[in-house]
Amino acid sequence: MNKHIYWTLLGSFWLLTVTAAQDELAGVDPDDEVIYLDTSDERRDPWSSLRDTDKDAKRDAGLIQIGRLGRPGVRSFFGLPVALTQEDLRAANVDVAIFGAPIDMGFGYRGTGEGPSALRGTLRLGGLSNLPHMHVGVAWKEELIAVDYGNSPIDVLSVERSMPPVRRMVREIAETGAIPVIIGGDHSLEYPNVAGVADVYGAGNVGVIHFDAHFDAGDPRGGHLISHAQPVRKLIDEGHVEGKNFIQVGLRGYWPGEEGFKWMRENDMRYHTMAEIERDGWDIVMDRILNEALDGPEYLYISFDIDVIDPSYTPGTGTPVPAGLEPREVFPLIRTLCSENNLVGFDLVELNPLVDPGYTTVMNSGYLLAECLTGIAMRKKGITDRGYYSPLTVEDNEPDP
Repeated sequence: MNKHIYWTLLGSFWLLTVTAAQDELAGVDPDDEVIYLDTSDERRDPWSSLRDTDKDAKRDAGLIQIGRLGRPGVRSFFGLPVALTQEDLRAANVDVAIFGAPIDMGFGYRGTGEGPSALRGTLRLGGLSNLPHMHVGVAWKEELIAVDYGNSPIDVLSVERSMPPVRRMVREIAETGAIPVIIGGDHSLEYPNVAGVADVYGAGNVGVIHFDAHFDAGDPRGGHLISHAQPVRKLIDEGHVEGKNFIQVGLRGYWPGEEGFKWMRENDMRYHTMAEIERDGWDIVMDRILNEALDGPEYLYISFDIDVIDPSYTPGTGTPVPAGLEPREVFPLIRTLCSENNLVGFDLVELNPLVDPGYTTVMNSGYLLAECLTGIAMRKKGITDRGYYSPLTVEDNEPDP
């Protein structure tokens, strides 16, 4: 036997023997022992290695242009300029800061962590965003100062440890008055995202509309207090959002059951299932959602899980459920919500390009995000009429017969 291998095996056996003996003396069953973090490791703070700009070259605060239309250079969301610090956001009076949060540890099926890269890599979206939205005649890039704010630091081995830096980054953007837009990543992100804006605008002062096939207010699982199935419960239990100001849209399938609906009712939550939409029709339910969004706090946050859309349009997600909403239903709703309300945050989550059989999911996700940005731009221009369409688009020059 190779001497190196021999001594390595001998050393490992000795270490295991000593550890087992220590556990026995301490009264710990080795089969039940949990391996915790080494709190002395200085590298356990994700923020310090990925968002620390102290050693960067000195420059004036402002935006960093990384490409031009047709010559994209370094890829960014919609070909936008880049900002790295809160000082950059303030110096440029940024309206919207988009950043990636590549977390996929809150779900047993990995891949949503690639969502931000997939959207940045869709170069065609950058060109389209320079043109006016045909329905409303507004080009959001002309009206808004928007930036790519990079990615949030995360611990790729721990969803729990990835929550604080995401929350800090949301808060960092919101403190400047800009709107944080977070591209995920799994839906565990809703917790730090909403908590981060509530840190700035006040607990209980932000309403949430949660688009999802699932209600994501599950009980702790195996001792874990946060996963992609738990952010709603954690937000309400901790008081960041009042139940009466939390609206669910698109629930279907087999979860929640009776206990889940009972919990939502006990917390005065409002919800709109696909069963309600099938019974009453989309137009009626859409008006209910729009009216409820205005019936609450001054500020609104939208959390959008792409599995609320039927998987024929967004197959690239980890928990698809058939018989969902269609883009033609969702797009005008998102655009109207963002134009009618004082939006302070938006996230798009559960985009998994690794299981996307084609361009469909990334394309529809990008267009959905553009609908939100168009709505924000409409509001900035003072266009807040519900159901607004550009006369140039929906009317021609021919007289009525």
